[in-house]
Amino acid sequence: MEARHLRYALALAEHGHFGRAAHALGIAQPPLSKQIADLERETGARLFDRTRQGVFPTAAGEAFLSRARRALEEMAAATVDAGRAARGETGRLRLGFIASALLDPLPDVLGRFGRERPDVRLELHEMASGRSAAALLAGELDVAITLGSPRGAGAEHLVSVPVGHDHLIAVVSSAHPYAGQASVSVNQLRRQPLIVAPGEDEPAVAAGLRTLLGEDAAALDGATVARDVHTIIGLAACGVGVGLGPSRMLAAPRPGIWFCEVTPRTALPDLVLSFADRHRSPVLDAFLDTVRSNCPDVGAALDRRFGGVRWRQGLPCCCGGGGCSREGTGSADGV
Repeated sequence: MEARHLRYALALAEHGHFGRAAHALGIAQPPLSKQIADLERETGARLFDRTRQGVFPTAAGEAFLSRARRALEEMAAATVDAGRAARGETGRLRLGFIASALLDPLPDVLGRFGRERPDVRLELHEMASGRSAAALLAGELDVAITLGSPRGAGAEHLVSVPVGHDHLIAVVSSAHPYAGQASVSVNQLRRQPLIVAPGEDEPAVAAGLRTLLGEDAAALDGATVARDVHTIIGLAACGVGVGLGPSRMLAAPRPGIWFCEVTPRTALPDLVLSFADRHRSPVLDAFLDTVRSNCPDVGAALDRRFGGVRWRQGLPCCCGGGGCSREGTGSADGV
């Protein structure tokens, strides 16, 4: 039994006449009569009464037609669903991200992606860089945003693209002696209680701070640990100490705090978007295109990584216009 058999039966029931049904279907009457006869043999029941007044469904025919109508509707819906899934309009995206990415670029990216793909189920997981990198390598995430590129077994199979560049800044309470200063020096920081991200969560940042402050920096050894930039800012506002974090913290002002540059200017690890190319799905491709549209540098980096050509066929390039607020051009490398 094929879909055409169902369509033929429904057309015959609608028109009540073999000739009119055949004309509506665009076929000759004899083939239609034969297909209906074949269908009746297959079902083992007479589906239509042939009378002088017309052709009418039997009780068996009515039962068959009810199911046939729903079957064709389901087949049509299956075709639509398959097309939407192939275009990345439905499905699931598992994203792991460091909290500072909520300052930039995730608000614009997730907002746009949600508007354009409302039926995609987003599974969002705030994670420290080390945890999200491990989850990505384990196949538990589709994409991750970390400080620095993921490391570990299998990382060489990942594509990693910088999506933000940061340098170190300090945040203090408005009552702190450093409040009002444009900058603080490394020597000044060594004499202050500090608030920093935990080394096990952000090893690249911890290594950079250790290099900046010195291997024997007592202030760093006794620092208060805060797992995200919002906590660093909050603790600084409470007067706990001098918070150290990425310059993207400037996007999260609040009453009672003051931001200072740190001199000498110290670059932090790039904010990096990573994914496994061999596990790419239409939904992931759609998400990457949204990232491209918000930061053309990312699109250029992906193009370089995939041989200098449009890295995914079938979608128009969305790099044009808008510009990118991030400095530098970035690169895409398996790390």
